[in-house]
Order: sequence, then C-alpha cells, then structure tokens
Amino acid sequence: MEDPSTHSIAPAAAEPDPPAEPLAREGVLLLPSEGSGKKVQALALRQLNRFIAYEAKVLKGDNPEAIHDMRVSSRRLQQVLDLLYARPRPPELRRLRRQVRRCRRSLGEVRNCDVLLELVARSLGRKRASRREAWTAVQHFLAARRAEFFLHAMRKFGKINFAVFYLNLKSFLVHPEARNHSGNHPHGVEPASREMGADLLAALEPVWARFEQQVAESHHHPRSEVIHAARIATKRLRYLLEVFHELGVPGSAEALVWLRQLQQHLGDWHDLEVLEQMMVEMVARPEFLRAHLPLAMDVEKLILRNRKQKQGLEEQYARMSRDSAEMRRLKAWVSYLLSPSSGSPARA
Repeated sequence: MEDPSTHSIAPAAAEPDPPAEPLAREGVLLLPSEGSGKKVQALALRQLNRFIAYEAKVLKGDNPEAIHDMRVSSRRLQQVLDLLYARPRPPELRRLRRQVRRCRRSLGEVRNCDVLLELVARSLGRKRASRREAWTAVQHFLAARRAEFFLHAMRKFGKINFAVFYLNLKSFLVHPEARNHSGNHPHGVEPASREMGADLLAALEPVWARFEQQVAESHHHPRSEVIHAARIATKRLRYLLEVFHELGVPGSAEALVWLRQLQQHLGDWHDLEVLEQMMVEMVARPEFLRAHLPLAMDVEKLILRNRKQKQGLEEQYARMSRDSAEMRRLKAWVSYLLSPSSGSPARA
C-alpha cells in the first residue's frame, strides 16, 4: 500500500506551504497561457533531477527521509509527465513512466515501517509509557519486517539502470522531437511549445470528479478501504494542484494549504490503520502466541486502544470533508475553473 507524502516523519528538506491567497474573482483569467509549456517542461526536469539524486541515499538503507523524498519526487515527476504527454503516450515514455512508478511502489512498505517505527519510538519515549514490553515487542517486529521489505525493494531496484533511465528521460524531455519517431504528437505540437491551460483543465476534471466521488462514498460507507481510496484521491488532487501553483494560477495556494491539512489528517489515520495490520499479523503467528501468550494479550489491548484513536480521526475527517468552509471554498474554486466563465480559452 502506498503512503502519503506528508507523514509522521517530516522530510529532511520539506518545501514550505505557499501563502494563502484569496480565490480569484469572476472574470479574471485564471489559467496560464504564454510560456506555460516550457515552465512545465522545466518543472519536469527539476523533478527528474530530484528523483535521481535520492538513489544513493536510498540504497544505504538507513535514511527514512531519503526514501520518503524519493517517493514524493516520483509522484511529482509522474504528474508533470502526464501533463506534458497525454494519452496515447509514446511507447518509450510509457516504459520510463512505469519505472518511476515501480520505484515508488517498491519502497511503499519500507516507508510504512519507517513511519510506524517513529510512532512506536515516541510511545516508548514517554516517561510513563504503558505496556512498554508490548511496545518494545512491536518495535522489534517492525524492524524485522522493515529489513525484509527493504531487501525485496532493492531486488526490484537492481532491475533498473538508473543512469540509463536518467539519460533517456532527460533526452525525452529536452529533445522531444528527436524521440518522436512518428513525427506527430497527440496534441499536434511539441509539449514545450503548447499553452497548458487546456491540458490543466483536461487533467483536473477527472481527478476532481474522482476526489468528490471517493469523499462522498467515504461518508456513506466509512470502511477502511473506502477512506483509504479517499486518501489516494486527495493525494492525486494535491499533486496536480501543485502544478497549478507552479504556473501561478490564482487560488491554488489556498487550495493546497487545506489539501495538505486534509492529507496530513488522513496520513495520521493511515498510520494507525497500518499499525493495526502489523500488530494483528504479529500476534496471529502461532509460534509467537505459543511462546508469548501474555505479551500477545497486551498487544491486543494496544490494538483496541489504537482503534479508538483511529475512530476519532475518522470522525474528524468526516467533519473536515463533509461541509466545512474550506471544502465549500475548494468546490467553488474548482467549479469556477471548470466553468465556461473562468476566462480560459479552453472554456470560452
């Protein structure tokens, strides 16, 4: 399962939240025009450089922040690639894009364990930590699972030649005309030469629809898998709106501030959900039950306490996402962007 980009462990060099800004007034041209294709191309190159820079740190195996940062940069890189090259994408780009996704997914379980180990360490760090023996046992179990997940991830990493990957994707971005053997781009012009307003709207429409659908479903059926789907939809919307912000779209900074808060809250819920799964896996092992039955009972009590905390987070999420002022403002802003009155040539 995948992780949020903001989690219990903060990234080493986290980018500051953009300042909040008022939503644009009706009639103001919201979407970028001149030079926007080149800006997105430059953003893609920047994210590619960030992504590849984390490889050596990740390979060392002892840097949770590098693992987190590589996964985040992979999402941002994939997002700008999808904007530059809508479907049908060139076959070589599809292959390179799959490698980006493979890296992120291979590190997902490692990232989960890093977050949970930090959470457990905080519990053990309290002077009056209850059930210390049970928490210590959970810590040892997580450390062992983390080592297993990391070895599995490195086997997948070994199948990727990062130097060749970097050169191929950079060449694709810098000289797209040389990589396009057919001589035709789906949009009729090379990505860097396009105005991106229509592409942004085309990307936003399905992502926003999915976000609204998953949030609404999580209110009607607040099961773990449904809330998790709402979390993924929130994450995808946030990464897309980061590109809007990079291009100076008014209102995007304010939308991002709230989406980060919502994603952080869902990330806290996700931590407890995965922690419960790990603890259930731990006590369900017959050899552990036979040898440590009293300890297993203490871990089960931790699971029950964890569920109460998780329920509180679910209730808070429902309040945030159902009809809060921030949610209403976000809906109004996106609705205006997607309406013909937004001032966008794509909607005129």
